[in-house]
Amino acid sequence: MIVTVTANPSLDRLVVLGGPLRRGAVHRAEGAAADPGGKGVNVSRVVHAAGEGTVAVLPADQGDPLLVGLSRLGVPAIPVPVGHEVRSNITVTEPGGTTTKLNAPGAPLAPETVRAFEDAIVAAADGAAWLALCGSLPPGLPDDWYARLAERLGAAPDGPRIAVDTSGPALAASAVRGVALLKPNAEELAELVGRGPEAGADFENRAASGDLEPVRAAADELHRATGAAVLATLGAAGALLVTAEGAWAATPPPITVRSTVGAGDSSLAGYLIAHARGADAPQRLSLAVAYGAAAAALPGTQAPRPEELAVADVRVTAL
Repeated sequence: MIVTVTANPSLDRLVVLGGPLRRGAVHRAEGAAADPGGKGVNVSRVVHAAGEGTVAVLPADQGDPLLVGLSRLGVPAIPVPVGHEVRSNITVTEPGGTTTKLNAPGAPLAPETVRAFEDAIVAAADGAAWLALCGSLPPGLPDDWYARLAERLGAAPDGPRIAVDTSGPALAASAVRGVALLKPNAEELAELVGRGPEAGADFENRAASGDLEPVRAAADELHRATGAAVLATLGAAGALLVTAEGAWAATPPPITVRSTVGAGDSSLAGYLIAHARGADAPQRLSLAVAYGAAAAALPGTQAPRPEELAVADVRVTAL
């Protein structure tokens, strides 16, 4: 069982434009959709579509449009009542795959809601193989909230493995011993090892040209500091995985990018699916990159299905 936690879920609203986005102009959309979203929700959607066991734990009221959407998809969820609708995020896509996101901050959780949420996570994690702590934190939750959950649940001998996919101070606080997997993108990885965001762009650019040494060195540094496996996603350049057993890089199959929203979440889901099936590290990386590429080829935040993967076209190289 793969349990996901989404502390700040969203209803993801997609607007598809037929031409470039022009600031201040009136646009007629060629398409629109609304999907249940938030990083952990996206991971559970992909895992469920692959036929593996999952449940999404999240703060939302019964009848919320997000929960209605999950129910239609058949994705199991454990909602904790909050007394308000979840936030809406807006994604605008242009021809060629350029994506603009407008993310609402979300509403604070009352203290009693936080306690009920934590109790629900502890109960759901009992017997689970993985607990994935995903996405931003709503206003009011401390930066180390994920780290405290990881310490509480990952330390037990029979506790779940902990994966963390977040950003900013919450990610920095979670880069601690006891976490089994960290999934930063290039910019987040650069920040975690004390470099500026421009270093993240350099990681991606140099990886795209075949120079993996800078991102490999950063991922090695993070792995040594935390003991966690590091799955660093590199956009169109693919991804890099560093574990105690070694390091590997993978390049994606050729695709036409339609929306990059949720691609990193799908990569994390692919890794967890492969691990649940007993795959070794290179195979886990291969499936992660295949899922990320398949997600980028779909509009909005659709969850890629197994038949949409091109695993055979992913190239994995031992470093």
